[in-house]
Amino acid sequence: MKRFLSLLVVAILAGILTLGTYKMFLEPETVTIKENEIKPNVTPTSYTLTNNNTTTPASSIDFTLAAEKTVNAVVHVKQYGISRTPRNLMEFFRNEGAQERRIQGAGSGVIITEDGYIVTNNHVIEGATDLEITLNNNKSYKAKIVGTAPQSDIALIKIDADEKLSYIPFGDSNSAKIGEWVLAVGNPFNLTSTVTAGIISAKSRDLDESDDKIQSFIQTDAAINPGNSGGALVNIRGELIGINTAITSQTGSYVGYAFAVPSNNAKKIIDDIIEFGGVQRGILGITGDTINPKAIEEYDIPVSQGVFVSSVAENSGAKKAGLLKGDVIKEIDGLPIKKFSDLTGYVNSKRPKDIINVKIIRKRKELVLPVTLSKYEIQKYNIDDVGVEVMNPPKGYLKNFNLDHGVVISKALSSRMKRYNLEGLIISEIDGKKVKNVIEVKEILDNKYKNEDITISLVDRNGQKREFVFQ
Repeated sequence: MKRFLSLLVVAILAGILTLGTYKMFLEPETVTIKENEIKPNVTPTSYTLTNNNTTTPASSIDFTLAAEKTVNAVVHVKQYGISRTPRNLMEFFRNEGAQERRIQGAGSGVIITEDGYIVTNNHVIEGATDLEITLNNNKSYKAKIVGTAPQSDIALIKIDADEKLSYIPFGDSNSAKIGEWVLAVGNPFNLTSTVTAGIISAKSRDLDESDDKIQSFIQTDAAINPGNSGGALVNIRGELIGINTAITSQTGSYVGYAFAVPSNNAKKIIDDIIEFGGVQRGILGITGDTINPKAIEEYDIPVSQGVFVSSVAENSGAKKAGLLKGDVIKEIDGLPIKKFSDLTGYVNSKRPKDIINVKIIRKRKELVLPVTLSKYEIQKYNIDDVGVEVMNPPKGYLKNFNLDHGVVISKALSSRMKRYNLEGLIISEIDGKKVKNVIEVKEILDNKYKNEDITISLVDRNGQKREFVFQ
């Protein structure tokens, strides 16, 4: 009997322990959250993307609409040219001919009007004697060059089609946001009508801050390869926000990021070419640099981003508006200026005599100064790789050479060049492009890669034209 009672007690205790274990580990706990209490983190099952102050559910993003609206307005550009390869200056003065060879290149272009205006990169059509444009429907047309802006790597060409053409409307590249979805449309490796998707990974990107080229690129991780140059970078609404231009790669192929000229800058250049026949470049009239820790400490700057003004040019719009050395530029027309390429990118979308509102910090106080942009002008320029200085021709000077364009060699810079008595001769073309003034000379040379050959067309005192290459 005692043994039975002992077994019964053990069984009851085991049951209690089992029930307790179940209550402790298996039964759900009820938690009551009172108002204003911090709630536990919740992992969302979906997210939204913001674009131009509108919220778009990620699940509703449809790239097909943008692709359908743009693919027929991106063309294949084939350029044909002749490469001349003189060996040295002695050939020029001995009146020896240059060797010639036929060359061919290819890229992309974007139709921007229904009557056939096309924007592309200058390097796509540079040196071309013939241009052939192939539409997405395989129709081909001959194209003519309307104008170029080598320093910005933009060119405008035109075809005369027998129909109204599909075109891409311009969007506002200033309002494009980092993280926004974009499509790159072009013809990489001669594969026509190729569309790739990615996001804007950076803006106002300057690939080489040591030079004075106009660089304020949109950076994207949409795949761009050789042949995409001159193609379209569009947002998900099918609006043109950039002209695909460059990649940075040791192999020459896409490695994760690429660069496009912002549409606002491209549109301004195109408008200038159509209206004025050339680019009208406005300048603020300062030199400066992106704020860095050394400048912050040395000049007691109260902000960590902006452009520090190191000098102000005499008679410039900046000088007349009251900008001073030591000012920090924070905004222009409400656009935040975080680095120098932000400033140059915005100013280069404006023309001379345009008025911009510049917000500065001076002695820890904010001021807004209206600045009228000056016209960018230079009178002389050193072609260091050739060893000569050139200047704009005096009035009537070109008539002596039966020319309507060209720049004058004003000085030989090296002892080697001084032997040839070049002063007074005319450089009429550089790399096959006519030059009318030293600004155009500078733009062409600024757009060249280091160690790239320079082809010079020189007109002598007898009016004879020869070409030679400096390597």
